[in-house]
Amino acid sequence: MATMSRHLPDSQLLIPESFVDLFVLPGRLRPSVPWEEVLQRYELCEDTAHMLLEPASMHRDRLGLANDDVVHSLAQGLSGADSGLNESEARWVASRLLELLGG
Repeated sequence: MATMSRHLPDSQLLIPESFVDLFVLPGRLRPSVPWEEVLQRYELCEDTAHMLLEPASMHRDRLGLANDDVVHSLAQGLSGADSGLNESEARWVASRLLELLGG
C-alpha cells in the first residue's frame, strides 16, 4: 500500500493514496466521482478489512496458514457480486487486510 494519503476536502479524514487512485482515470489527477463517494467507499472498504481481521487471524492460526494464503482465500469471496465491492475495491480490501495481519 502507498504511504501517501489525501485529506478529503472539508474533513480531517486521511484517505490513502492507494484508495483514491481506484477512482482516478489514467491521465487525470482527480477522482472521476465526487469526494463524498470516495469517502463512502473508503469507509466501507476500511470497515470491511477490519471486520475480516479477526476471522482471518483465527483461520490462519487454526490451520497454520500464511497470511497470503488466508487473504487469497478471503479475496475470492470479496470479488463476488454479493460483497457490495467492485473488483478494484475487493483487491484494495485484500491488500489492506494483509497489511493489518502484519504482512
